[in-house]
Amino acid sequence: MKAKRYTVTGVGPDVDLAVEDIRLADGTRLTNEVADSLAAEIRSKVGRPSLGRVGTRSPSIAFRLPADLRDKAEDLAAREGKSLSALAREALESRLKAS
Repeated sequence: MKAKRYTVTGVGPDVDLAVEDIRLADGTRLTNEVADSLAAEIRSKVGRPSLGRVGTRSPSIAFRLPADLRDKAEDLAAREGKSLSALAREALESRLKAS
Protein backbone atom coordinates (compact mmCIF):
# COMPACT_ATOMS: atom_id res chain seq x y z
CA MET A 1 0.00 0.00 0.00
CA LYS A 2 1.52 3.30 -1.08
CA ALA A 3 1.69 5.95 1.62
CA LYS A 4 -0.31 9.12 1.08
CA ARG A 5 1.71 12.32 1.02
CA TYR A 6 0.25 15.57 2.25
CA THR A 7 1.83 18.97 1.85
CA VAL A 8 0.27 21.95 3.55
CA THR A 9 2.17 25.22 3.72
CA GLY A 10 1.38 28.55 5.27
CA VAL A 11 -0.64 27.13 8.13
CA GLY A 12 0.36 28.41 11.54
CA PRO A 13 -1.03 27.89 15.02
CA ASP A 14 -3.25 30.97 14.68
CA VAL A 15 -5.21 29.62 11.67
CA ASP A 16 -8.92 29.00 12.25
CA LEU A 17 -9.70 26.00 10.04
CA ALA A 18 -13.43 26.49 10.57
CA VAL A 19 -13.16 29.85 8.80
CA GLU A 20 -10.19 29.67 6.43
CA ASP A 21 -10.25 27.60 3.24
CA ILE A 22 -6.99 25.66 3.12
CA ARG A 23 -6.65 22.78 0.67
CA LEU A 24 -4.46 19.69 0.66
CA ALA A 25 -2.54 18.72 -2.46
CA ASP A 26 -5.44 16.48 -3.57
CA GLY A 27 -7.93 19.35 -3.21
CA THR A 28 -9.46 18.17 0.08
CA ARG A 29 -10.36 21.06 2.37
CA LEU A 30 -8.33 21.01 5.58
CA THR A 31 -10.80 21.09 8.46
CA ASN A 32 -10.20 20.41 12.14
CA GLU A 33 -11.63 16.91 11.64
CA VAL A 34 -9.35 16.21 8.65
CA ALA A 35 -6.36 17.57 10.59
CA ASP A 36 -7.19 15.36 13.57
CA SER A 37 -7.57 12.34 11.29
CA LEU A 38 -4.24 13.03 9.57
CA ALA A 39 -2.51 13.51 12.92
CA ALA A 40 -3.91 10.19 14.20
CA GLU A 41 -2.78 8.44 11.00
CA ILE A 42 0.73 9.84 11.34
CA ARG A 43 0.96 8.97 15.05
CA SER A 44 -0.11 5.39 14.34
CA LYS A 45 2.77 4.93 11.89
CA VAL A 46 5.54 6.36 14.01
CA GLY A 47 8.33 3.97 14.83
CA ARG A 48 9.64 0.86 13.22
CA PRO A 49 7.38 -1.70 11.63
CA SER A 50 6.30 -4.65 13.73
CA LEU A 51 8.35 -7.83 13.44
CA GLY A 52 5.14 -9.80 13.83
CA ARG A 53 1.60 -9.14 12.78
CA VAL A 54 0.86 -5.76 11.19
CA GLY A 55 -0.62 -3.31 13.68
CA THR A 56 0.97 -4.97 16.70
CA ARG A 57 3.91 -3.78 18.73
CA SER A 58 6.95 -6.06 18.80
CA PRO A 59 8.12 -6.99 22.30
CA SER A 60 11.60 -5.82 23.20
CA ILE A 61 14.36 -6.96 25.52
CA ALA A 62 16.93 -4.65 27.07
CA PHE A 63 20.10 -5.89 28.69
CA ARG A 64 23.45 -4.58 29.84
CA LEU A 65 26.82 -5.65 28.49
CA PRO A 66 30.43 -4.52 28.65
CA ALA A 67 31.37 -1.62 26.35
CA ASP A 68 33.98 -3.68 24.48
CA LEU A 69 31.39 -6.36 23.65
CA ARG A 70 28.98 -3.73 22.35
CA ASP A 71 31.77 -2.14 20.27
CA LYS A 72 32.61 -5.53 18.73
CA ALA A 73 28.93 -6.22 18.02
CA GLU A 74 28.47 -2.77 16.42
CA ASP A 75 31.55 -3.35 14.23
CA LEU A 76 30.28 -6.77 13.11
CA ALA A 77 26.80 -5.41 12.40
CA ALA A 78 28.29 -2.57 10.33
CA ARG A 79 30.50 -4.98 8.36
CA GLU A 80 27.48 -7.17 7.63
CA GLY A 81 25.27 -4.18 6.76
CA LYS A 82 22.67 -4.78 9.46
CA SER A 83 21.48 -3.13 12.63
CA LEU A 84 22.71 -4.07 16.06
CA SER A 85 19.17 -5.25 16.84
CA ALA A 86 19.17 -7.57 13.81
CA LEU A 87 22.53 -9.01 14.85
CA ALA A 88 21.28 -9.59 18.42
CA ARG A 89 18.07 -11.24 17.15
CA GLU A 90 20.09 -13.57 14.90
CA ALA A 91 22.42 -14.49 17.78
CA LEU A 92 19.50 -15.24 20.11
CA GLU A 93 17.67 -17.27 17.43
CA SER A 94 20.84 -19.26 16.76
CA ARG A 95 21.36 -19.97 20.46
CA LEU A 96 17.74 -21.02 20.95
CA LYS A 97 17.88 -23.37 17.93
CA ALA A 98 21.04 -24.97 19.33
CA SER A 99 19.49 -25.71 22.72
